[in-house]
Amino acid sequence: MIRVVLPAHLRTLARIGSGEVQLEVDGPVTQGTVLDALEARYPMLRGTLRDQVTHVRRPFIRFFACQEDWSNAPPDTPLPEAVCTGAEPFLVVGAVAGG
Repeated sequence: MIRVVLPAHLRTLARIGSGEVQLEVDGPVTQGTVLDALEARYPMLRGTLRDQVTHVRRPFIRFFACQEDWSNAPPDTPLPEAVCTGAEPFLVVGAVAGG
């Protein structure tokens, strides 16, 4: 079971009560397969985390696993074992910009 933590605005959009969802991922656990499973379970999130056609991450969305930034990692890179076993969550974070 993969644990995914979403920011408040995406929890509101998906009508998720708590900050964490648990997902079953078929096959290897990668950033891409986790996001595929998340969008399959919550279709209203399609296009909010990544482009629907190219699957490129949206500019103000970041991904973290085991305290490391995975935002620019290739989507087919296997996630750390701690995320795969559910010991650590996969974090989706809304980035902040301003000046």
